[in-house]
Amino acid sequence: MRLMPRSLFGRLAALAALATIAALAFAALAIGAVLEHFVMQGLDQRLDAQVALLATAVSPDGTIDRSRLVSPAPFDRAGSGWGWRIDAPAGSIASADLPRIEQPPPPDLQDHRHRRREEGEPRPLDWRDAKGGARHARSITVRTSAGPVRIAASAPREIVERPLRAAMAPLLGSLTLLGLALGVATLVQLRLGLRPLALLKESLASVRAGRAEAVPGDQPAELQPLADELNALLSENTAALANARSHVANLAHGLKTPLATLALRLDERGSDPDGTMAAEVSRMDRSIRHHLGRARADASGGATRRRTLLEPAVDGVAGALARIHADRAIAFSRSMPAGLALAVDPQDLDELLGNLLDNGWRWAVSRITLSAEPGPAAKARIAIEDDGPGIAAGDRAEALRPGRRLDESGDGHGFGLSIVRELTELHGGTLALEAAPGGGLRAIVTLPMAAPRPDMKI
Repeated sequence: MRLMPRSLFGRLAALAALATIAALAFAALAIGAVLEHFVMQGLDQRLDAQVALLATAVSPDGTIDRSRLVSPAPFDRAGSGWGWRIDAPAGSIASADLPRIEQPPPPDLQDHRHRRREEGEPRPLDWRDAKGGARHARSITVRTSAGPVRIAASAPREIVERPLRAAMAPLLGSLTLLGLALGVATLVQLRLGLRPLALLKESLASVRAGRAEAVPGDQPAELQPLADELNALLSENTAALANARSHVANLAHGLKTPLATLALRLDERGSDPDGTMAAEVSRMDRSIRHHLGRARADASGGATRRRTLLEPAVDGVAGALARIHADRAIAFSRSMPAGLALAVDPQDLDELLGNLLDNGWRWAVSRITLSAEPGPAAKARIAIEDDGPGIAAGDRAEALRPGRRLDESGDGHGFGLSIVRELTELHGGTLALEAAPGGGLRAIVTLPMAAPRPDMKI
């Protein structure tokens, strides 16, 4: 089970959400503790004032002067929960609302922070009365000649808890709104912060499409090393491609002269009465010229900006193959939208179609069909299928390897499908082999479509 999302946006958003929730929870607890402290401090001050007022009624000999006992509001209201008590050696006196406090108070009712307080200094007491209600008191011990006198004043703990509950509701509401605002701010921050990554992706797409030669060098500090490495890689690939094109050009030039000599000798000696060999030499010469042109083309994607109509190319290749394989009664049919154009070099398209259709004519029993249609991502889907024996699923990947022939009885060289694959990948397309519905082989090629002209509808 993956705990963190796969995307950077999701990971950063999840971490920000956890940090925000933890911070808001801490803030709620801290603010609640501060509010409780101040409310409790106000209550203690009122209780301390009452204790000090009652202490004036205690005489040095331990007696209590009842005439000096004063119970200001709210201690004077019966049933209010506010009360006081004086425990002296001669007896005790208390208001009606103060239950008896054991002498001395149980240790668990004493605040451990105040166990070492000096006499005469108020100390807090907390306990539950007979009705189960929580109470809070302040108590002092006064030394007299007759013995210690203890004075205590108490109030319901609800006096503290009620305003805290009332304050926490709007506080939690405010923190919730703050959390939502922080969440929105985090999303905006992530969108803006990760925008350079999206721009870098767009820059790479422009390089891949041939609209740019390198990634812009003006990048944020964190992405600058990545951009530099990408540009270095692009530069190395460009140099390697230029080197490969140079080798192709040299090879083509090396073959061009012997081929011209061969054509001249055939013409001089009359060794080709039916012109078959001259036609093959001419085809080889066209192929060499084509690769020379490719070698001179710009490596940044100039070929992909060509515009080649598919229908004439299919008709031309199919017509030539029908004449070459005139001894085989193969029915060829095609279906495609009129005006469908591909961003592919014309000779590359002829070579691609020629290899696939030639395989079909070699292996088909009675028919070959070609269908083409526009697909997603501005790609055209071309399917060529025959009713021949097909290729077993386990052998299809092997059939795409250069020079690999699955049937040695034929007169091919095993380079056709590998050339098709290389040409489709060169133009940003794909090649897939699968079984045809009625038996045989289906080759599916995807190639980029050229932008339609304003006066053309596809």
